[in-house]
Amino acid sequence: MKKLRAAVIGLGVGEKHAEALAENADCELVALCDQDPQKLAQVASHFAGARAVEKDFEILDDPSIDLVCIASYDDMHFTQTMRALDHGKHVFVEKPFVVHEHEARAVRKQLEKHKDLRLSSNLILRRSPRFVDLHERIRRGDFGQLYHLEADYNYGRLEKITKGWRGRLDFYSAVHGGGVHVADLLMWLAGDRIIEVSAFGNAIVSAGSGFKNFDNVVAAVRFANGAVGKVGVNFGCVMPHFHPVEIYGTQATFINGRECAWLYTARDPETAPLRIGTDYPGVHKGDLIAGFVNSILGQGPADVSEEDVFASLSVCCAIERSAHAGVPVRVEYV
Repeated sequence: MKKLRAAVIGLGVGEKHAEALAENADCELVALCDQDPQKLAQVASHFAGARAVEKDFEILDDPSIDLVCIASYDDMHFTQTMRALDHGKHVFVEKPFVVHEHEARAVRKQLEKHKDLRLSSNLILRRSPRFVDLHERIRRGDFGQLYHLEADYNYGRLEKITKGWRGRLDFYSAVHGGGVHVADLLMWLAGDRIIEVSAFGNAIVSAGSGFKNFDNVVAAVRFANGAVGKVGVNFGCVMPHFHPVEIYGTQATFINGRECAWLYTARDPETAPLRIGTDYPGVHKGDLIAGFVNSILGQGPADVSEEDVFASLSVCCAIERSAHAGVPVRVEYV
């Protein structure tokens, strides 16, 4: 079978995408692109045979390229994704896959015109061994009925929005850029969609930096099946990057910690919880690409489907609207 000819645009986290493509037996990494010539040269030196280009259209318009990974700045994702699809390319795009709802609708229409093309996004927490283990326990009924789910995206990297490219954008959303991971994680674990959110935000930690949006947002959420929960995103926390996750079912409770997680199966304080030591986060930033490639080749579904990509962004857009308006918001799925 002919290998998929693949390319990567944006070589920050995109370098990890390139590594995953280079190691995939069904792909040939043929091109790399970055605006920074030094970064481009540095990364390209590790991938013999992949040509280095500074202009994205040299990849997006190239008819010989089948698959493009887009890991550029957030505000570039929409135009690059649309152009890639228009030129017949499958697209794996960093989150958020677009920034605004109207952009998501335009991508949806573009995919409807190109039904043979596939799209996915790098919602990588689905591949964390600890959360994979949790997902399996939920699916086999160990938790009974889920009724409360919480997850936070505690970034602990304030300089990313006060000094980096994110803070220079006219609109950067910590919810879209970080909270999308935990919104997707909770819906994946629950096997259900969030239908309503009520959110609040502040920018106390980044005050005076010039950052134009909330750096801290918390949202109460309601699922279609009646479960409730919380999605939080905190870029200014004084702690290393971490994902607190708490899952409550009628038969068990899961609490995530750094070194391990704990599974409680009894209310009796004399009954010790089960220590879950599966790796966390334990993922390579390119781990979702193999499944995406398989989906293109008809060898199984992607870990993150197109519907999952649109759903997670829809929830994040609702959280942004609610936080700024100060009222509950129904999720309008794109």
